Amino acid sequence: MAEGGVPYPSVFMVDSHAAFPSLPPKPRPPGRGGVAQSLLFLLVGLALCGLAIEACFIYHLYSKQGSVESGSAGMSIQDQEDIPKEVPPTSRPNPIVLPSKPVAHLTAGPQAPHGDGVMVWNMQAEPILHEMEYKDGKLVIQKEGYYYVYSKIFFSEVDVAFTHSVCRTTPRYLGKDIELLESRRYYPKFGKIMSTSNSYLGGVFHLFEDDSIFVKVKNVTQVRIQHSTENVFGIYMI
Repeated sequence: MAEGGVPYPSVFMVDSHAAFPSLPPKPRPPGRGGVAQSLLFLLVGLALCGLAIEACFIYHLYSKQGSVESGSAGMSIQDQEDIPKEVPPTSRPNPIVLPSKPVAHLTAGPQAPHGDGVMVWNMQAEPILHEMEYKDGKLVIQKEGYYYVYSKIFFSEVDVAFTHSVCRTTPRYLGKDIELLESRRYYPKFGKIMSTSNSYLGGVFHLFEDDSIFVKVKNVTQVRIQHSTENVFGIYMI
């Protein structure tokens, strides 16, 4: 206090080097962090649910398989004998597949050709005959169309000529036979030469219903009939 009773004014000291207090952190916008956490929890929960469902399916699958195996293992021997056994594939008869078009394939039998040279074919050797009729050595056409006709004859080669032909008769042309295919073999007369040979004929023809096709030979004694596969005659629609 000053003299005479007058008080001195209050003096405050300010330290300019003192550090200011740090500001408080800014608050986060409400709701942003909570939504992200909720989505994360939801995805984790769905993944756990999927794993649980998959585990249940696997458990039920193995449980069912185990019950089937245990049931089959517990089957008695008598029950197993009652089950009809499957026929091995080798013992099952092959199904008969019918051709889609007319076809015939014949082989020669023990019978010699007719006196006029018409070959006779064996009907006891399971011939192929579908939509075709066989009559007196001839194949009768049942359906008009284009056919491939073939024939093979096994014969002896001697010092006389041999003729092999495929002929046709038809109600459209009255008279002698119509030759469709022909093969001739000539041999010089320098003594008898004994050997064998084959004659093969084949061609495509347009045939009508009720036409007859047959094989004819000249010098029928030269035809060799030893095996069914040596002399054949066939026809099929193309």
